[in-house]
Amino acid sequence: MPYTYEYPHPAVTVDGVVFGYDEADLKVLLIQRDQPPYRGKWALPGGFVDMNESLEAAARRELEEETGVTELYLEQLYTFGEPKRDPRERVISVAYYALVKLADHTVRAASDARNVAWFPVANLPALAFDHEEILDVALRRLKGKIRYEPIGFELLPEKFPLSELQRLYETILEQPLDKRNFRKKILSMGLLADTEEIQQDVAHRAARLYRFDEPSYRRLKKAGFNFEL
Repeated sequence: MPYTYEYPHPAVTVDGVVFGYDEADLKVLLIQRDQPPYRGKWALPGGFVDMNESLEAAARRELEEETGVTELYLEQLYTFGEPKRDPRERVISVAYYALVKLADHTVRAASDARNVAWFPVANLPALAFDHEEILDVALRRLKGKIRYEPIGFELLPEKFPLSELQRLYETILEQPLDKRNFRKKILSMGLLADTEEIQQDVAHRAARLYRFDEPSYRRLKKAGFNFEL
């Protein structure tokens, strides 16, 4: 016989902050809500957790159902539980942030999402619920973590020039980086593999292409390597 509690139970949801990068802007994936509350407003993708699934499984399911995005780097971010954050009822939300390569994902609106689109984080519409706060927390986490763990490679294509890697860091950190020092440090870490290829069909001088060497990073990390940019 199921045990019954005398205390009310809050509902639990998950919200996903999905970041992408397109060589110029750091972007976030938003859905346009098709159901009340906040019908027609833009929001982070997410929804209620089913009774028989884990939080991460719920986050991945909601992302796939509402945006079509699958197979992505996903990490738990923070828990948001202000009593009035949802006008429907007492709702606690566990937020996740994700990093995707834009070229690898075609988004599509489904489930209770009317529309889905990428927005530059510097030019966002007003968001439903407390999603602006959630996004701010995710941005701070991304800016902090990219300095001590090479998660930035999750946003880049498989092959990239060093200039593109530097632009990514400058975009996320919102500050210029010295070109010579950046290249010297990133190459000295042993995290990049030279593809022995150069850029094709570019107007400027073609640059050498690199890729992230994940097996090397795992070996270095196991040996005590400390990534710090």
